[in-house]
Amino acid sequence: MFLRLLRLLLVFTLVISASPSFEAMAQALGQGSIGLITDQQKVIQGLTAKTDDLEKKMQQDGEDDASLVDIRLQLEDLSRAALTSAVAFRPRLTDINNRIEVLGPPPAAGQPQEPDIVTGERQALASEKAEINAVVASAQNLSIRISGLIDKIGNMRSEQFRNFLTKRYALSEALSPQVFSDARDEYANFYKAVSSWLSFAFKFKFQAVLAATFVALGLALVLLVGGRRLFGRIFEADPTVEDPSYLSRLSVAFWSTLLPTLAVGVFLASTVFFFNYYNVLRGDIGVFLNALAAVIAVVFCVNRLTNAALEPRLPNWRLIPVQTGPARWLVRLTTAMAVVIGVNNFLSIINDKMGSPLSLTIARSFVATIVVGIILILMAMLRPFKARDGSWRPWPAWLRYLALALGLFTIAAALLGYIGLALFVSLQVVVTGTALITAYIGFLSAQAIGEEGAFANTTVGRWLSANSSYEDAALDQLGLVVSVAINLMIVLVFLPLILLMWGFQPGDIQAWAYKLATGITIGSVTISVTGILSGIIVFIIGYFLTRWFQGWLDGSVMARGKVDTGVRNSIRLAVGYAGVAVAGLVGISAAGIDLSSLALVAGALSLGIGFGLQNVVSNFVSGLILLAERPFKVGDWIVAGDVSGTVKKISVRATEIETFQRQSVILPNSNLINNAVGNWTHRNKLGRVEIKVGVAYGSDVKQVHAILLEIARSHAMVLKNPEPFVLFSNFGAAALEFEIRVFLADIMNGSVVQNDIRFAVLEKFSDLHIEIPSTPRAVVEVNKPKAWPTDDDKIEADFAEQEQAKVEAAAEAKKLAKSGRKARKPDPS
Repeated sequence: MFLRLLRLLLVFTLVISASPSFEAMAQALGQGSIGLITDQQKVIQGLTAKTDDLEKKMQQDGEDDASLVDIRLQLEDLSRAALTSAVAFRPRLTDINNRIEVLGPPPAAGQPQEPDIVTGERQALASEKAEINAVVASAQNLSIRISGLIDKIGNMRSEQFRNFLTKRYALSEALSPQVFSDARDEYANFYKAVSSWLSFAFKFKFQAVLAATFVALGLALVLLVGGRRLFGRIFEADPTVEDPSYLSRLSVAFWSTLLPTLAVGVFLASTVFFFNYYNVLRGDIGVFLNALAAVIAVVFCVNRLTNAALEPRLPNWRLIPVQTGPARWLVRLTTAMAVVIGVNNFLSIINDKMGSPLSLTIARSFVATIVVGIILILMAMLRPFKARDGSWRPWPAWLRYLALALGLFTIAAALLGYIGLALFVSLQVVVTGTALITAYIGFLSAQAIGEEGAFANTTVGRWLSANSSYEDAALDQLGLVVSVAINLMIVLVFLPLILLMWGFQPGDIQAWAYKLATGITIGSVTISVTGILSGIIVFIIGYFLTRWFQGWLDGSVMARGKVDTGVRNSIRLAVGYAGVAVAGLVGISAAGIDLSSLALVAGALSLGIGFGLQNVVSNFVSGLILLAERPFKVGDWIVAGDVSGTVKKISVRATEIETFQRQSVILPNSNLINNAVGNWTHRNKLGRVEIKVGVAYGSDVKQVHAILLEIARSHAMVLKNPEPFVLFSNFGAAALEFEIRVFLADIMNGSVVQNDIRFAVLEKFSDLHIEIPSTPRAVVEVNKPKAWPTDDDKIEADFAEQEQAKVEAAAEAKKLAKSGRKARKPDPS
């Protein structure tokens, strides 16, 4: 209650102090909103009138598929305009809601009344809000109505397509003799129309026709001749190459089909364009010329594709290993099929434009589908392969049966009266099959180029290798980029073409492209190709700007300022990480991704960091500490545990150390932060080295001390201040031990100085006969086993001699025993 009275008191104070300005502000806001409401009501009324007109047109042109697609595109534009009109009130509604919230709810019964001006303003805001809601509701209702009409158009088109495929015609009238007379009359009318146009064109528009034709021909020649001169080896098969690679055959087949077809297409399209530009064409002739151009382009593309894939003249360049005779027949049959379908479509345009009888249309389509079915059966029955024994082999079973099934199905559908279905299947076999085969060859080419080392063996790769500084790794990466670009180009070119062949209109593709570019909503997520591409482009630009700024800062600013190498490395790394992070954030924002929606991901990452990424985060934070505190820098000689060497690189995860044996050791940064690290060159390269020397007992120690000190002082790299020092360090077990201590300006030269001083000590002691004792070693006698005898004859002789001596000794002993004398002892001297 107290808060309620306090708010009323505040309102009274505002009323008393500024009531005139308050009323003026309310009136101004109301007048601005009234103007906006009036404008948007007029907009919605106009959109409603256009929707009514399109709905009437939709009922009138319900049989024309192209007209329905155009109506649908216009309805989609109206729907977007209606939603834009509704969104225009969003800022004003926000202001009204905020103002109503400030005023608060009206007082309840029994409570003090609020001022009349507050009540009036609340009522004015509520009335204005109701008017705005009414306009927004009308815009939303209009959008809902338009969506219903769009769905109705989709149902109508689907129904028309189903009727076209399932409609059955009576063949009795189509195959009657009356058809021939109708065909003669049709031909006469067509000849009269074309001849009258030709006479008009040659009499009054001859120069325009000639100029348009030559300009179109020039454009086509520029594309064809220029492409052959620049990339002749890619587009043309070289007959001198006996064994071309699979990649070369794929590339030649794909590009030799695509480039000439594009040249012919440019010629035909530019011819029609310039004829229209110079007002050479009239309505019916323009339709005929467009149809004829499409037929010529399709037949030429089919012929080029089959010739490129089968190469009847160059067997070693064929993609399909068929024999030469069957290859020629396949080219002829495929081209004949394309000619039949193309002529049938051209004649259908003529029939529609000149109002031909239905029987003539049925007869024409019936003949075309029967011919296409027969050609398919002939192609299936062809035996294109030759076995080792010389016998001819047919196509693989699946391909042969598929062609037979399509041919028989087309003929059966035509004979049963389903002309639309048979014609649709025939058209898809020729046109869609050609497009799919060409696209498949292109995909194979892209896959082959993307393989490791393949791009370097192409003509372009060899040229880049010879005329640029690209290494094999860079060429391999460029090959991947080329592979992705070719795949993307194939999708962008052939996917719309196939969709058009399957009955879709250009308006359908335009609508899908618009939805794909502006965004596809899946649940609460909107995926926009344009936004994603924008984000990627922004990130790439930011990345390269960061790399450029790094190079400029390091090479121009810090290098000229003689900044220490370690400081330069730390600053360069910090700038690089910061630039990439900023580029990533800006790219994500440009892609339309709300950074606040990444909170869940951040929470999951924090959970993962807490459990499984502790070491990674520890190393990352340790790397940042090393870059900030700089206890060592690139080029320093450090000792970390058992590792001793020169610092080569400091990153946020690990530090690279190169030992003096040229071994690269990658140490995690947390080890360098948590453990003791010795740095020989932290602040400067000044350092001390020691050389231990031992002399024999009995040597003149003062003389030894003086000699060692003189040797140390005489070395060029030993500093005079601090001066060298010789320490009599110990009475050793076998020698009197001395230690030479010298200071060097660059501790990295310690090994060289130690080596020189040791050589000098040996040389000086040798001249003065001062002994350097060595540790005595115990002599161990080893009982060697007797060698295995190798001379068997000598062994037998020695054994016989010993036996003879024993026999003689025994005989002598018997003789002495008989004589009674004793044996004489040997002389001890």
